[in-house]
Amino acid sequence: MKNTICLCSASESRALLLSNFGVDFIQKTADFDEEQIQTAAAKDFVYLASKGKLEAAEKLYGIDMPLLCADTVIAAADGTILRKAKDVDDARRILNIQSGSTISIITSVHYKSKELFFTDTSATHYRFAPFEKADLEVYLESREWQGKAGGCMVEGFCKKYILEVNGYESTAMGLQVEVLKPWL
Repeated sequence: MKNTICLCSASESRALLLSNFGVDFIQKTADFDEEQIQTAAAKDFVYLASKGKLEAAEKLYGIDMPLLCADTVIAAADGTILRKAKDVDDARRILNIQSGSTISIITSVHYKSKELFFTDTSATHYRFAPFEKADLEVYLESREWQGKAGGCMVEGFCKKYILEVNGYESTAMGLQVEVLKPWL
């Protein structure tokens, strides 16, 4: 387990990405209260949230094993931050903002070992066709949107509505592994 890292996240998507890229990891959570962050800029929000998670993880686990923390939000076309939906009505509202629009999915990652401190904030931009109302309702009923920034799943529900993409899908899924992996 010499090269194993600690993914400080409960995200199944992040775990899947690390597995798909052949990164050995264990998964533990580190709580950080994102509600204390006071900024309207999405890139600043994710940076501060990811950094806060890293600081919490370091207090809990130390850095005998390298720590990896990340946070993701969606920025609507007008710059509004779209975070995780609180309930189905909030998910419907957030997803309707994205329907037929251009969004940016922004992820900030912090990696810290005894030898290295790495941080990156990346964005992937999507232009979506309008979501079909019946399809959206089926997705909302599935509850797959829970725990997802903006309720968005570019690898799932939103995939068939993508008209244009600029950036890594991994960034949109919550961890820009292509950028991170050379540092591991």
